[in-house]
Amino acid sequence: MINVFIIDDHKMVIEGMQLLLKNEKNIKVVGNALSGEEGIEQVSKTNVDVVLLDINMPGINGIDTCKKLLKNKPALKIIAISMHKESSLIKLMLSNGAKGYVLKNAGRDEVIKAIETVQAGSIYLDDTVNNIVVNSVAAGSRKKMDSPFPTLSQREKEILNLILDECTTQEIAEKLFISFGTVETHRRNMLIKTGARNTAGLVRISLEYELHK
Repeated sequence: MINVFIIDDHKMVIEGMQLLLKNEKNIKVVGNALSGEEGIEQVSKTNVDVVLLDINMPGINGIDTCKKLLKNKPALKIIAISMHKESSLIKLMLSNGAKGYVLKNAGRDEVIKAIETVQAGSIYLDDTVNNIVVNSVAAGSRKKMDSPFPTLSQREKEILNLILDECTTQEIAEKLFISFGTVETHRRNMLIKTGARNTAGLVRISLEYELHK
């Protein structure tokens, strides 16, 4: 029996995963958490083999959660379950100990295959993720990256420049004709990419490495 724990800040995702795995004879969902902090605490007290972990969460993000989980339980197998397709984030999760990466639109068979593969000791990337990584490696061999941080998207750069101009989240939303929540999502993504703990840290790193250009 493979004991699985789910960490995601969306209850609907957790319930969907539980439903997907409900009738599997060799897989049992033994718990779930809506935040990295709660997940770290619960997993430390639970017999868990595999953790299905979201990346983009408020508070402790998935990358830092991955690090802390493995520090407490090095034998854990962690699979990132995310909607993010950026090669930089995929590599960041893998370099910090994740054994798998599956997109959130994956079907039941894909999720089960990922769980069984990592539990057996191998790394699992779904086909889309694998192609992204392979193409990124090929591109990386042709171009040396000067910055130690992942490349920001054009939209992230737009938001970052407005942050540097001391605009509030609401002002940024109005200037770019996007929602308040979308701005906050991009802000969280940039914190994840740079490892910054807060907006002040993001500003410092962006100016130092010219990430806003």
